[in-house]
Amino acid sequence: MPDQLEKATLGGGCFWCLDAVFRRLRGVHDVASGYAGGQVDNPSYQLVCTGTTGHAEVVQVTFDPAILTYRDVLEVFFTIHDPTTLNRQGADVGTQYRSAIFYHDEVQRKTAEEVIAALERDGVWMGIITEVSPAPVFFPAEEYHQDYYRRNPNQMYCQLVIDPKVVKLRERHRDKLAGAEAAG
Repeated sequence: MPDQLEKATLGGGCFWCLDAVFRRLRGVHDVASGYAGGQVDNPSYQLVCTGTTGHAEVVQVTFDPAILTYRDVLEVFFTIHDPTTLNRQGADVGTQYRSAIFYHDEVQRKTAEEVIAALERDGVWMGIITEVSPAPVFFPAEEYHQDYYRRNPNQMYCQLVIDPKVVKLRERHRDKLAGAEAAG
C-alpha cells in the first residue's frame, strides 16, 4: 500500500452514481458512499432523504496521487454530473443531491477553484454552482449503499441513470480506467 494516499470527498447527486464511476479508475484504493455537510451526527439514509439534515450524499474516494491526481479525480467528477443545477441531478431533487467538493487541504481547495475556472473559461460548463468548502465529518452510509451498482446491476435506476454515466466515463476517460475496464 502506498505511503501517501489522498482522499477526495465529492457530492454530485446520488452517491450510487459516483461510487460506480470512481471504482473503475486506476489508482483508486477505496470508495465509500456516505453523508457530509450536515448538522446531525450519524445520520441515516431515511433522515438524509428528508432534506432536513443539511447533508449531501457523497463519496469519499481514497486514491494514490502518483497514479491518479486530484485534478484527474475532479475532471472525472465534472464529466459525470451537472454542476449547474441547484440541489438536483436529473430526477433526484433536494439539498442532499447538491454538487459539492469538500476539500481536505488548501492544495485541494486551490485545485478545485482552478478546475472550475478552467471549465467555465473553456465553455465546458457555464454557471457552475458547485459548493467548495472544507471537508466536514464524513459518515459512511449503510452497508447496502456500498458498491450498490455492482451488486444491483439489473435494478432499473442502475440501468437508466448509472449505466449512461459509466458509458460516458469509458468514452471520455479511457486513459484513467483500471484493468479490465480499460480493455473493455
